[in-house]
Amino acid sequence: MSAAIGMPETVALGEAASLRGRWLEQGLRWLVEIPAAIAVVAEVIILFAGIVARGIFHRPIIWSDELASILFLWLAMLGSAIAVQRSAHMRLTFFTSYLSPRAEAFTSTLAAGAVALFLAIILHPALEYVEDQAFVETPALGWSGMVRAAAIPVGCIIALASICLTLVKRSAGDLLAVALLFAAVAGALYLAGPSLKPLGNWNLLIFFVGLLACAVMAGVPIAFSFCLATVAFLLTTTRTPLLVVVGRIDEGMSSLILLAVPLFVLLGQLVEQTGMARVMVAFLASVLGHVRGGLSYVMLGAMLLVSGISGSKTADMAAIAPVLFPEMRKRGMKDGELVSLLAASGAMSETIPPSIVLIAIASVTGVSIAALFTAGILPGIVLAIVLAFVARYRAGAEENAAVKVARAPMSVMAKTFWAALPALALPFLIRSAVVEGYATATEVSTIGIAYCLVLGLIIYRGSLSWKNVLPMLVQTASLSGSILFIVGAASAMAWALAQSGFSHELAARMAGVPGGAWGFLLISVVAFIVLGSVLEGIPAIVLFGPLLFPVAATFGINEVHYAMVVILAMGLGLFAPPFGLCYYAACIIGGVPPDAGLRRIWIYLAWLFIGLLLITFVPWISLVFL
Repeated sequence: MSAAIGMPETVALGEAASLRGRWLEQGLRWLVEIPAAIAVVAEVIILFAGIVARGIFHRPIIWSDELASILFLWLAMLGSAIAVQRSAHMRLTFFTSYLSPRAEAFTSTLAAGAVALFLAIILHPALEYVEDQAFVETPALGWSGMVRAAAIPVGCIIALASICLTLVKRSAGDLLAVALLFAAVAGALYLAGPSLKPLGNWNLLIFFVGLLACAVMAGVPIAFSFCLATVAFLLTTTRTPLLVVVGRIDEGMSSLILLAVPLFVLLGQLVEQTGMARVMVAFLASVLGHVRGGLSYVMLGAMLLVSGISGSKTADMAAIAPVLFPEMRKRGMKDGELVSLLAASGAMSETIPPSIVLIAIASVTGVSIAALFTAGILPGIVLAIVLAFVARYRAGAEENAAVKVARAPMSVMAKTFWAALPALALPFLIRSAVVEGYATATEVSTIGIAYCLVLGLIIYRGSLSWKNVLPMLVQTASLSGSILFIVGAASAMAWALAQSGFSHELAARMAGVPGGAWGFLLISVVAFIVLGSVLEGIPAIVLFGPLLFPVAATFGINEVHYAMVVILAMGLGLFAPPFGLCYYAACIIGGVPPDAGLRRIWIYLAWLFIGLLLITFVPWISLVFL
């Protein structure tokens, strides 16, 4: 009798606990999402006000960059916490996807536990870092450095609380097994510490190859895999305080150039929300849609145009594929061909400004962002021409000859042109503002944002609504936080590699490569294809860019040309199955199973590789406009 009565009480208690958990999760989400959205808006206003004050009134706001820098770290950490809540940090899922559902659930718990472990380890050093910054005073505003540095522990606390709420929902058996595994690894490293220290740089293989690879393959987010490998290396083989890791993460995320990342992410979302991408595609389709392979050309042209606006490959593909895929399917194009062309066009347009990768490489290597923006256009066009020839040949095999498409009347072309003209002007506006010196690469995105808002409210009315504003701002913060935290984590890891002497050894070995400059360029191409496939684009650039660019300089290779080569090589790996994450993103956006494109995509990637070799061995393509 008591058991029968107790069961409903137990169920009720369980439901109440579940309800409290949901309320806690929702409360944490609001606690971080609202301030993050406000920070995004504030950054746009501050930077745009700086442009207006300097360019129109000739009275620069001396504290604008300083305030923007303070808000930027808060935006990065809050955005990273949102990415933890949404499981939006970049991770490799190739290996875990082949596991059984039971094993996949365990690796999911393992990945979440690894994130919680790092956040718990780094929290105390982060609080110490805030105390150290009390002695720093900002020059223009006169604020204590603690105001800015407090963003790091606050972001860590929110992210830790969020991941703990996720973990309590997991199987108790899995939680116990993960805890025992972490304890076993920590104990083994502690006991092996005295034996590992004399090994010198052989430790790099243990921590930055073995441990890092295990974490990445287990599905631990790449940024947190970097952080855990770095922390384990420093705790086991050195006496370096973890306060240094916090400082390096802060320094990596705090480059003012990187402030362009969230602003261009927001700009890309505005382009999609206002329908600007749709009208550009409609114009290209009216001009080229009737020719053999016409819609393939439209896709390539649209990717070139949209890539220059959004700076995000996923946003580019999401703006183009839903518009073109239905009509291309009607014309007989197979799903595998569609997703292969979409992925190849994404890899093709990596250097089209204002690419986020261009911004990242400028921040970590010191290469002029204006030079990169200028140089990146022609390599993208060259690869687009290469793909256009391939697309024309493939279209002959795929398009249904029974589907005859008439040439669009001139009236339709004119109508779509006038509708698309304001949108077509945006990429040229952005590039001109940077090249002509009216705005920096960081500021120019605010001009684009203001331009998009005006177009959305006056010309493309009805596409942009108030209900979409908060989700758009939160998505901007989440995506930006995941990108920026990877940059910070990779900066900390790169510092550890540099302190170990690895960078000097790498430079010495690569300086002795046979073939001189050409041999070095070929090795770089292969290396960045592999790194782009395994590590994702920005981590690969941030981690190895500072190491390899000085080596390239010793061979007399122009830094802008080398940047174009490694970015395109990285992009090729990023879209290459089976590891390339963006290939799977293309499949998801196109609604195509990954297997459908595996046989066909290699044709496109092979020709992209040939085009990449042309750009590699003909520096003129990258440097002609400089």
